[in-house]
Amino acid sequence: MYDQSILSELIPFAHVDAGATVIDIYPGNGEWTRLFSEMVGPEGRVYSFVPAEVAHFEKDPVGHIQALAKEPGRANVEAVTADLLAMPEVTQPADVAWLHLFYHDLHTALIQAKGATAAEFNRAVYERLKPGGFYVIIDHAAIVGAGTSDARSLHRIEPVSVREEVEAAGFVLEAESTALANKNDPHSIKIFDPSIKGRTDRFAYRFVKP
Repeated sequence: MYDQSILSELIPFAHVDAGATVIDIYPGNGEWTRLFSEMVGPEGRVYSFVPAEVAHFEKDPVGHIQALAKEPGRANVEAVTADLLAMPEVTQPADVAWLHLFYHDLHTALIQAKGATAAEFNRAVYERLKPGGFYVIIDHAAIVGAGTSDARSLHRIEPVSVREEVEAAGFVLEAESTALANKNDPHSIKIFDPSIKGRTDRFAYRFVKP
């Protein structure tokens, strides 16, 4: 999780309000799911969605999120899993769809193995969000001109490519944040490289469904 100074910008940026319904897509260790659970309160709902494409991972992401949903005070959390494009079938209409460091994976063979593409997934998110709902994406930035070509090798994606793909699904870019920018990132190395791990140049976009 980020330090408090960054969270103080990202939390308002996410537009997650009390009583809201949030879909935390590929929640990882569940830090954001827990935070959103506290933010939406007892009248809200958080769907912690693990794509079936990654359910086989060694750390048992589905089991981890199912255990999280059973923690005291997490009655507003529901752990769900399905093929990526079936996300609308296991969730309810949402106010916010949150995608943290996952969008680039939409351009990898692992995620596309069952037929999912970025275009199709963006349309699925559009379908599931309420009118006026927000699609928030944070990811590792690739070098200008790289497009989606570094998604598999470096786990990076050029911000402009994300914007073009999401807008093609009908969304409108409402805001962007530079809270996670790092001008010292060379953008030419894998995000797991010890010299940059945890400090990559990251972009944050908030799109809205008209």
